[in-house]
Amino acid sequence: MMRDTPAPISEQERRAIAACIEPLGPERGNLIPLLQRIQTDLGYIPPEAIREVAAHLGLTAGEVHSVATFYNQFRFNPPGRHPIRVCLGTACHVKGGEVVLENFERKLGIGEGESTEDREFSIDRVACVGCCALAPVALVGEQVYGHMAPSKVEGLILGVQLHKQRQQRDNARHE
Repeated sequence: MMRDTPAPISEQERRAIAACIEPLGPERGNLIPLLQRIQTDLGYIPPEAIREVAAHLGLTAGEVHSVATFYNQFRFNPPGRHPIRVCLGTACHVKGGEVVLENFERKLGIGEGESTEDREFSIDRVACVGCCALAPVALVGEQVYGHMAPSKVEGLILGVQLHKQRQQRDNARHE
């Protein structure tokens, strides 16, 4: 499970935050665009970014955090290399999407909005992915998996893990 206290950010992430902040002026109206830029570049908003944005805009970190947590578009944990998004739109909800989400959480030992300790997987719920005829739907990365059932979750996770092992073996052979 993700740590309660996030790992320190890298120097590369620190530079990315600065590059996102620099072009925009210190006007309060730039708060959400700044957060969006940082999330686009890093995939999430680390605590360091909240502090940097606050300093740039002359706000407290608490004010920036309050705004950021109000909108569900922002995430505060780094995404996994294989982000899992479970659709809970009407069709998916009616056909058991919530049970599919719970099974992913149980199998990976993490909750919604969290990443596994090795950052291989993260889980999020989404409102709709536009594949209602395939309900319930889960996405792993950009791959859509329709007609999901709780019994398919473990196989899907195992498939991703086996693919990674195959890639590592192939890379080792070519070195």
